[in-house]
Amino acid sequence: MRRLPVYLLLDTSGSMYGEPIEAVKNGVQVLISTLRQDPYALEYLSIITFDSSAKQIMPLTELASFQQPNIDATGCTALGEALALLATRVDSEVTKTTAEVKGDWKPLVFIMTDG
Repeated sequence: MRRLPVYLLLDTSGSMYGEPIEAVKNGVQVLISTLRQDPYALEYLSIITFDSSAKQIMPLTELASFQQPNIDATGCTALGEALALLATRVDSEVTKTTAEVKGDWKPLVFIMTDG
């Protein structure tokens, strides 16, 4: 079955402290809740955070099994490192189409940041 990989890149740098990071947490929660109400959703979600460094804190996980991780704001903004990590993870986690098999759909990427 073809999957729809969805990657969330979340800014967790110090400038996101307070209301901005709470808005990101709420946005992720609303996204998950909305997707779970769709009986045809084939999404697989991954979360990459970036502050002073980029980390994949949730590997590509089926929507039904997805648990929202706790995130906090601290450090600088390593967006470039997050994009490089995203490219690496897409290469290794997303199934490519070949002559024998239909691969995953093209990934969706959402970046949540304050700038």
